[in-house]
This record gives sequence, structure tokens and C-alpha cells, in this order.
Amino acid sequence: MPAVPRVPLVPPRLRWRALIACAAIAAAGLLALVVLQLQQLERLNQALHSNDEARTVYMYRQLLEYMDLREQWALALNDSGAADLHQLTRRFEIWVGRIGMLREDTAVRQMTLGVYPELDTTLARVDAFVRAADPVFAGTSPDPVRRDALARLHPQLVALGEAMRELPLAAAHRASRDQVERTLTLGRYSRIALAATALLALMTVAFAVLAWRQMLVLRQRQGSLETLAAELARARLAAEESSRAKSHFLANMSHEIRTPFQGLLGMLGMLRSTTLDARQIDYLRTATESADHLLAVLSDILDLSQLEAGRLRLNATPVALRKLLQEVEMLMRTQASQRQLALHIDVHPAVPEHVRLDATRVKQVLLNLLSNAIKFTAQGSIELAVRAQDDGDGTQRLVFSVTDTGPGMDAATLARIFERFERADTAARGVEGSGLGLPIARSLARLMDGDLHATSSLGKGSCFRFEFPLAPQPADSPSTPPAVQEAPSPSLPALQRLQVLVAEDHAINRQVIAALLESLGHEAHFVADGEQAVATVQTRPFDLVLMDLHMPGVDGIEATRRIRALADRRPATVPIVALTADAFTDTRERCLVAGMNSFLTKPIGRDKLAALLRQLFGSGAGELPSTTPSAPTAGGAADATPAPPLIDPEAIARTIQLLSAERYSEVLTLYFEQAEATVEQMRHAVRDAQPL
Repeated sequence: MPAVPRVPLVPPRLRWRALIACAAIAAAGLLALVVLQLQQLERLNQALHSNDEARTVYMYRQLLEYMDLREQWALALNDSGAADLHQLTRRFEIWVGRIGMLREDTAVRQMTLGVYPELDTTLARVDAFVRAADPVFAGTSPDPVRRDALARLHPQLVALGEAMRELPLAAAHRASRDQVERTLTLGRYSRIALAATALLALMTVAFAVLAWRQMLVLRQRQGSLETLAAELARARLAAEESSRAKSHFLANMSHEIRTPFQGLLGMLGMLRSTTLDARQIDYLRTATESADHLLAVLSDILDLSQLEAGRLRLNATPVALRKLLQEVEMLMRTQASQRQLALHIDVHPAVPEHVRLDATRVKQVLLNLLSNAIKFTAQGSIELAVRAQDDGDGTQRLVFSVTDTGPGMDAATLARIFERFERADTAARGVEGSGLGLPIARSLARLMDGDLHATSSLGKGSCFRFEFPLAPQPADSPSTPPAVQEAPSPSLPALQRLQVLVAEDHAINRQVIAALLESLGHEAHFVADGEQAVATVQTRPFDLVLMDLHMPGVDGIEATRRIRALADRRPATVPIVALTADAFTDTRERCLVAGMNSFLTKPIGRDKLAALLRQLFGSGAGELPSTTPSAPTAGGAADATPAPPLIDPEAIARTIQLLSAERYSEVLTLYFEQAEATVEQMRHAVRDAQPL
């Protein structure tokens, strides 16, 4: 951009006032010039339409008629020729007629009086002459007699000559005077117009100078704004690049953190199935809870990142609402029972049975609210109430209210609980948390066009109100569709042993997946990268491919594309399921676009893998294989599987090792003594829905 010359900066208010003043003066000058031009135009029109010339011509016609009459009169008195009395009579009548026009109240008379005020005196003399001459012209006397009469009247006719000559002279003088006056007036108007034009030109120049200076200032400001816009564009690009880098970093960190969790949780699950003493079981439970807590924190961070980037998308589907609430209750019932809290679910009858919502995100919000309520409530109860509320404009909102009997919060704490990383005095209470659950829950609620509010007071508990627009679903609508896409290949027999190819580069994960598949009765084959996976599926038939996304060389998505592009239809149509710790939505979409059938997020549990296999290959693929196949009896019925023993000797041995035999005997004795009362308490607890 070319350099803009610097100009002395004038205060903006003064600069604008000067421009407005110049514009006002120029407008006034222009208005005055227009008025002068209009007046000048009016004068010119008056000059063009003035009667000066007509008036002067008319007066000269009066004089000419008079002169013609005198000449004809003189001819009639000439003795040398015959008197043409007829011609003289005609001239006399013409002259009398023209003089008569000056006597009548007409425009001619008014015009003549304007230039010759003595008109009436002259007309009186003319009338006297006409009265004397009329008998001569009207009579039938002989010509000599008439000629004598004409001779006597001739001096009177000659005496009227001076007055008749005054008429055209007065008209000419008046015309000349009017012309001079108009000329002077037009000259004066012209000088004023020139002065106004000059003033207007000066004001125009001044306005142009000020406008030019203003344009220079605006160009300077434009240059500054363009520079600022360029800086903002660079900052935006940098922010977008930073956001992409953050997303890439979180995706990598998700993979790097979840991958060890796959091995950790898998090994802990396998360890749980082995013989352990009571202390080892307690250690194992503590390790599992810590790992679950770390995994929950990681999930919160990923959800928060997706919400900030605007990439979190809702998946609203038809849902059986009461079934969803039952699942939430089952998940939270154990946690409430451990703290000896009553958990109540209250659904109003007006709430529809089937609604359209994102079941996963609604459960996420409800579980967070119920978990917080249980954590911060030492005694009492937790209630989840569900209502359908009418907004008054024909729409309804679905309202979830989670109320506890905890210690409550003061106004200062209540004002900041929805801020990130804020926790309500959890250190003093020994409650763990990342401070992200409530901010994420509110963001999810607002993403659903709803909101999340809290009310509380010290000593009276708290109430969290989660609401969003209600979208009822007809009862005959299909329930939530399965998240897993059906495989293109036909289902295998329910009890068939599946051949599963696993593309995984992490050694511990390979051990965990192998143990999970073997526990479900299936055989696993492993490769370390995508290129080997593409080559292996062409060597032998596989029922399923578990494809890790992040592998050295050819990654899982590229390997899937290559497999789908194979000419041989058998390997090209094998079901492929993504294995990844990257839980972002766009990653799931990339997997489906590449041709994968489903998506498993690490860490992979046995239940999650079993559910996937049941959806792809039938109910038998996700169940434990039968180790004691039944044999038909003589009657054709299969023998029943032997019932497990009522007493586990190994459990008794572990308990004795922990407590000693004497203490174990005392515990058993006390247990049997209190058995009847314990059974009665359990009956009352079941009847009142209260924990023991």
C-alpha cells in the first residue's frame, strides 16, 4: 500500500464542525444565487412581454392617422383640384374611431394614460372639433359650401397637431425610461449573482480542501484498519492452526493415554478372575477405581475440547424414556447403597413414554448430577423427578430435577459451580473431581437448546434442574437404532468359533485382546501394522478384522481403504471394526467413510467386545462357550448343568487366612444369631425402598 502523507491532525469535532459550516454557507450562497437568478429571469420575462413597443407603435398610429386626415383635409381645400369629400369623410371617420378607443375604459386607454396623463384634456379638444365637423360631413350642402366650412375648421384641426404629436413622444420617452431601468436592474442583479457565485466558488474550494484533508485522514485510518485486519486475519489463522494443533495433540494424547489404559484395565479384569486373598482384592478394587477415575477425567477433557471447537454433534433418536431412567437408576443404585442413601425416581404420568433425544448425552448429564448428589450427601435421600412442563406457547419442555438432602451451598459457591475447574470445597470433604462435570453438563444442555440451573441454601440441600424442549415420539416408532452397522457378510452360526484378525502394534493390548477373544471362545491372529493386515486378509479367510487406527507405516484407515479396494470379494467384504483411543466424532466419521463397519473406543472391556460380536454375528458370538456340552438322555432331554456348590472352599480359605480360624468362627456364629433379625430388616427395607 503506498505511503499516505501525514497531515496535521485536527480534533475530529472541530474538523466536522468546519465541514458542516462550509456546507451550510455554500448552501445559503447557492440558495441566494437561485433567488437572484429567478428574479433576473422574471425581469427578463417582463422585458420580453412588455407593451412598450406596442404602446409606442399604437401612439404613432394615432399620429399617422391624424397626419393623413390633415393631408386629405388640405387636398380638399386646394382650389386647383376637385375635392374628394368621400375620401376625406372616410379618413375623418377612421381618425374619430381610433380616438374613440382612447376614450373607452380599455387596456389601450390605461396604457395611454400611463405614458400621457393629459390624455383627457386632449380628448376634450378632439371632441369639440369632432362636434363641429360632424355636420359638415353629414350634411348634403353643395361642395363650395362644404369647402368653406372645412376651411373654417382647418385651423382647429391644425391646432390639435401638437397634442397628437405628444402621444408618440410620451410613449417613446416612457419606453426608453423603462428600458434603462430594466437594464440597470439586470446589471445590479448580475453583479449580485457574480458576487454570490464567487462566494459559492470560494466556499466550494474551502469545502474541497477540508474534504481532501478529511480524505487523507480517512486514508490513514483505512491503512490502520487494513493493517489491523491483516493482523486479525493472521491471528485468526494462528488461532485456527492452534486449534487444529490442539485437536491433533488431544487426539494423540487420547491415543497415548487410552492405549496403556487398555492394557491396565484389561489386566486388572483378568487379575480379578484369579484367586486372590481379601487384601489383594481390596488393592485390586482401589487400583480399578483409580483407573476408572482417570479415564473419566480424560473423557471430560475430550468432551470439553469438542464443545469448545464446536465439533460435538447430537444424535437424537427415538428413545423409551422410562427404560433410559431405569438404566440410570441401575448404574447409580450401587453407589447410593454404599453410602446408605435412598435413591428415588419419580416420573410424572404426563411424561410421554417415547421421546426423541440423544440418549448418550442425556444419560451423561443425569449420571453426573446424580453422582455429584451422592458424593456430597452424607445421609438422607436423592430424588430424580421428571416432568413435562408447558411453556405457554404450545411447546413443552422435559425437566429433570435432581434433589439431594446434602449440606447445600452458599450464594458465592452457587455462583461459581458452573465455572471450569471450580469445585465446592471438595478438599475438606474428601471428594474427588476434576471440576469439569457441571460445566460440560451445562454445555450439553445448551447444545440441546435447553439449560442447567441450580438452587441451594446452606443446610437445606441442593436442586439441579436440567431441561430442554420435549419432542414426543409415537409409541409405535422404532426404538434407538443399534450403534453398530451390520456386516455385509452373512451371519455365522451362533456357536461357531470366529477367526479374528487383530491389527495392533501395542504388545500389551495384543495380550488383552487375545485374552478377551479367547474368553469368548474365539481365535485371534495378530499383525503389527496396516500393510501386514492388507496382506494377511488375502492369505486366509477371516470372520472379523479389529483394526487399530494409529499404527506405524500404513495406519488403520488407509489399510481399510486398501482392503475394500481388493478385487477378491471375500476379503474385500470382511467386517472391519476400528480400535482407537481417539474418541472424537470426526474420527468416527472418517472410519465409516473409509469403509469400516463399526467403532470400538479403548479401553475395550469384555462386555463391550461381547456386545459388538453379538450385533455382528448373533447372540452366541458374545457368550461364554460351554465347557461341558450336554448329552441327550434316553428320554431325549439334555441333562441339567450341575449347580455350583453353596460354599466356596477357596473363599473360606482366603477369609481364614485374613481373619484367623477363631475369628472366622466367631463371625459365623454372630451371623447366624442375627440372621432372623437381618432378614426382617431386609424385608422392611425392600418394602420402604430404603437401604439398610
